[in-house]
Amino acid sequence: MSMIDRRSFLTAGLAVAVIGAHGPAAAAPKSRLISGPWQQFGAGGDPDHSALGAFLNSYRVVGSDGVARLKYGQAVQDGARLDGYLSALQSVDPTSLARPAAMAYWFNLYNALTIDLVLQEFPVDSIKKVRGGLFNTGPWTDKLVTVAGQELSLDDIEHGILRPVWQDARIHYAVNCAAVGCPDLDAQPFVAGDLERRLDAAARRYAEHPRGARATSDGAVLSSIYDWFAEDFGPNEDAVLAHVNGYRAAAIPGPVDDYNYDWGLNAA
Repeated sequence: MSMIDRRSFLTAGLAVAVIGAHGPAAAAPKSRLISGPWQQFGAGGDPDHSALGAFLNSYRVVGSDGVARLKYGQAVQDGARLDGYLSALQSVDPTSLARPAAMAYWFNLYNALTIDLVLQEFPVDSIKKVRGGLFNTGPWTDKLVTVAGQELSLDDIEHGILRPVWQDARIHYAVNCAAVGCPDLDAQPFVAGDLERRLDAAARRYAEHPRGARATSDGAVLSSIYDWFAEDFGPNEDAVLAHVNGYRAAAIPGPVDDYNYDWGLNAA
């Protein structure tokens, strides 16, 4: 079985994954720094993220279910703007940026790249079908961009740079994998100046939404993200639930009964 990150065991054609409380967390990618200068930082500020901001302003909406969605069908005609933004980001050396600006850079690169991948193959009903096939569960391990002279995949960005360098559980609330079950695609690009506030707000939105956490008569049902990447949220399930409740107005009582995740595309 190949390693999975924000993906789970699915039979062909299914867009919704429901993972049991003791599902494939051990198979999820670990936080391991990849080779490269990714722990080096400079003094530079944010590169220009205005093209991504304009794109999100045009096509991102919040559905009646409270989930941020993208009008992929309309955005297909505007893919060139996103391609130009991705090209511009690849010309930036993130090691020249100050630490907060570099973190925001990687978030925006990941999210723009994910949107671009879906647009390339739209219509699809799940990102797992993008660049997918009989033995491929999605695009996460494909080398897609070149940054500072090094080819990188989505997995490289998330698990090989962001998680090991910053060691901040809120990373999982900022990167968006184009699935309904994922934390929301933010309304604006991340920037250094308000990064802490935005990360906390993203964590609160997800922890308060039923797809992030909800109470049942049998206990708490959490997003599978808290299972797959439990190492980032706490040493045990009690600690994971405490992390979730730290971002909720009303705590959900334990124990954790189950985890689930919806792989349907976050399309409007």
